[in-house]
Amino acid sequence: MNFVETNGIRLCWQGFGDAQNAPLLLLPGLGTQMLRWTPELCRSLADQGFYVLRLDLRDSGLSTHLRDAPVPSFADLAADLGAERKPQVPYTLHDMVADVIGLMDALNLPRAHVVGRSMGGMVAQLLAGSHPQRVLSLVSIMSSTGNPQLPQASPEIMALMMRPAPSPKDDEDAYLDHAMVFAQCIASPAYPEPQTQRELMREELHRAYDPAGTARQIAAIAATGDLRPWLSKITVPSLIVHGAEDVLIPPACGQDSAAAIPGAEFLLVPGMGHDLPQPLYATVVQAIASNARRPRTGFHVRASTADDGERVLDIWRSAVDDSHDFLSAQDREAIEQEVISFLPQAPLQLAVDELGQIAGFMLLDGGHME
Repeated sequence: MNFVETNGIRLCWQGFGDAQNAPLLLLPGLGTQMLRWTPELCRSLADQGFYVLRLDLRDSGLSTHLRDAPVPSFADLAADLGAERKPQVPYTLHDMVADVIGLMDALNLPRAHVVGRSMGGMVAQLLAGSHPQRVLSLVSIMSSTGNPQLPQASPEIMALMMRPAPSPKDDEDAYLDHAMVFAQCIASPAYPEPQTQRELMREELHRAYDPAGTARQIAAIAATGDLRPWLSKITVPSLIVHGAEDVLIPPACGQDSAAAIPGAEFLLVPGMGHDLPQPLYATVVQAIASNARRPRTGFHVRASTADDGERVLDIWRSAVDDSHDFLSAQDREAIEQEVISFLPQAPLQLAVDELGQIAGFMLLDGGHME
């Protein structure tokens, strides 16, 4: 395991494959750890030509747990949201996005493919909408937009999720028996893996147990609210994957993400619930790889920096070659010397594609393009 410090948070991560390949980040769901992205799945993605990084988000796994932060009261949270007041919570999903950006900065990753599941899918969507220059492609699995009009899990499912659990310190097997009732209720009915699920939960339990951290993550989701204003800004190739049998986050929630993201594709997987069983690895891996290879058509605009000067001059030279062949060599040289002395220092606006490459520039004078 590896660690980086960012935003006052210590993040745990692990890499698979060749570090020279395009990075692909895997974000886990609510109250779960990087272990849910199993080594077999990570290696399969690495075989597709990615450098795969799985990580623990804050308040989970071996990353920082904010144990000094208060545990939110769900009654107060509901009252604040009902009264349209800003809830008082330790952090929101925006802070989790900042953590991921900090990890990328620490590892010198200018851009990455981003894949998230459940809560991690919401973080991935928000990351792609708020930091488009850092994301190469987006895949959100079994997730939602936070749209308050979407269907919710049934009261029976919510009661199973919220009921008090036995202490694992007193009786580990009783705790796992309790957790398995809920896990099996939301699992993929066509691909039952009870023993695998139990062992995975046991491994998570031994690695890090913090129900208060899960409560803070729930509060972060609620306080962040509707993601759709951010999702409309996403321009990278995007794929929304959802289980047709997901009873925790109904398929309509995934469809809402696909509808909110321009050009997003939607993949409904028959027999899949709110988990990712081994028989579906090949389907999901191929979907992630295919989405990453889709043509990128979006551009964003940013201000130029001193480092952009040579590329800007190359674009100018190319434009002159295509449109000013009537210039004599002497005239061309004289004009170029003037441009070299001016253009790299000018306050330009640059059109940048999804790979971070500069495709064009413009100079504004007030509201006019010069």
